[in-house]
Amino acid sequence: MTPRHTPFWPKRLPQTLEYPAVPIFRLVEVAAEYYPQKAALNYYGQAISYARLNHDIQHLAGALAERGIAKGDRVAVYMQNSPLYVIAFYAIMRANAVVVPVNPMNNDKELAFILKDSGAAALITTTDLLGVAEKVRDAAGLKFLIAGAYQDYLPAEPALNVPPAMLQAPACPDTCLAWNALLSCQTPPPAVQVGPQDMCLLPYTSGSTGRPKGCVHTNQTVMSNVVSAYHWLSNTASAVHLSVLPFFHVTGLVHSMLAPLYAGAALVLLTRWDRSTALDAIEKYKVTHWINISTMVVDLLSAPDIAEHDLGSLVAIGGGGAPLPEALGRRLHDLTGLSYVEGYGLTETISQTHFNPPDRAKLQCIGIPDFGVDARIVNVETLAEVPPGTPGELVINGPEVLKEYWNRPEETAKAFMQLDGKRFFRTGDICRMDEEGYFFLVDRTKRMINAAGFKVWPAEVENTLYSHPAVKEACVVGVPDPVRVEEVRAYIVLQDDSCNKVTPEDIIRWSKEQMAAYKYPRQVIFVDALPKSGTGKILWRQIQEKTRSEAGPSK
Repeated sequence: MTPRHTPFWPKRLPQTLEYPAVPIFRLVEVAAEYYPQKAALNYYGQAISYARLNHDIQHLAGALAERGIAKGDRVAVYMQNSPLYVIAFYAIMRANAVVVPVNPMNNDKELAFILKDSGAAALITTTDLLGVAEKVRDAAGLKFLIAGAYQDYLPAEPALNVPPAMLQAPACPDTCLAWNALLSCQTPPPAVQVGPQDMCLLPYTSGSTGRPKGCVHTNQTVMSNVVSAYHWLSNTASAVHLSVLPFFHVTGLVHSMLAPLYAGAALVLLTRWDRSTALDAIEKYKVTHWINISTMVVDLLSAPDIAEHDLGSLVAIGGGGAPLPEALGRRLHDLTGLSYVEGYGLTETISQTHFNPPDRAKLQCIGIPDFGVDARIVNVETLAEVPPGTPGELVINGPEVLKEYWNRPEETAKAFMQLDGKRFFRTGDICRMDEEGYFFLVDRTKRMINAAGFKVWPAEVENTLYSHPAVKEACVVGVPDPVRVEEVRAYIVLQDDSCNKVTPEDIIRWSKEQMAAYKYPRQVIFVDALPKSGTGKILWRQIQEKTRSEAGPSK
């Protein structure tokens, strides 16, 4: 049967792709052959050519191999966005090893868990994070640590604002290997021993549904999404990407690093998100592509001087991780003339499985299935496919799906199901599909609020709250209630110009007029900020657990 979304597939694109049968590191090597003197990275005004980038990758790979890193070994990368991250990532793969990306916000216990679980042989970091890494080095059984500094690649006179903390990073101590010293040895890389089917990447899930799990990805699974992202968002060698999404996260990795470098494009790298610096970068370097998360868009649109900046170079703005509220999508379009191209993906699928067609995007929608993806909606309990318009669990079959969870055979088995003779990954996300084959995220299976027997999906309530002019950010959770089982509570960050002008009661009265009686929040609490992950996602589970702990169980 022809998929419902086929008539809306971008006319400029084929519906199937062929993928290079080579390791991921070959893509940047080829780009360096094509565009040796072109800027691959722009780091606060320091241009780094493809030739220099590849030079450093090759020699770091040689240094890793010289110190015993071999095919299949796992090497962790624990740092923020920087040229060091890009070089370390490709060098580990060029040494025939496996990259284990780690959130730089992780503390020593969280870092230790991932290092032990993955069996990492070594870790590459920056000197500002070295103290955390050294705490766990012996317990994790690391053979060695490598540390570099932001100053290794920063210009003497930065063209963009550099956070002071980046300029105060300590020197590399004798207890670990210094980045520059390793590169200066210019050790050649080892012979290539890996192919498309070999594991190259082991990212860990965020742990929102339990212990973090390593997702086994091969060169082939990663390649499918790199090539897909390259085509879908019209990447070219002339493109300029604002790379602000963290590279340890799959969306930032694929869309802000791997796909642009495959194209021979330029990355304007920011180590830390700052809306003023981002606006300056877009204007100064004529940024064409900005892949983000919705909280960044919220922040950017709140900049008081945004109208004073020239954003006319932008040709593509989009992201994933959390739906962009419809009201903000309209505001963004009014400002730039561009539709927000929302997508959907998971660590388990190494970024996108769905994308909105850029020329026919729908707001508050995750889009249509990507190249080669078969996506279905099934009943959570029976696992039978449900008709359009009916919410159910999203399940996915496609070339980007992980092979397995690292050393977790039982959890791997639970994560997959058979349908029509094919193996589908169970996402745990509640979605619905409309009559045109577009998919909409309703919520996660475990986030539903039971309000007096009615199902309330927090994301739906949040989307409505975002249309209130005083609301900057919102997070909705369920609170135990002796009568209604759970009550709907909204934590809200107000726009700067609304502070002390709007009351919680005002929001509640307004909400009552906007949504069904069982949905609107009976409780509204104003907060200065909402907790976020390193990728900018609002940590709803953390808020929910804290709220329920304070409230106590329902009677």
